Amino acid sequence: MPKQKTRKSITKRFRVTPRGKVMRRQSFRRHLKEGKSKSRLRNLKKSVRVTGAYAKKIRKALGR
Repeated sequence: MPKQKTRKSITKRFRVTPRGKVMRRQSFRRHLKEGKSKSRLRNLKKSVRVTGAYAKKIRKALGR
């Protein structure tokens, strides 16, 4: 049986922590930054966890 290929677009957008959590970057940080407060931009830097069935699909596409 052939190996399952990794979806390269998903490897660039998501990562899996050593404990198996799927993490992603937050949106709203690309442009129009001057209208957002500094604390909001600071909080948008942090990665957030993907939950539920969506995380399961991502893990499968990553080959995990």
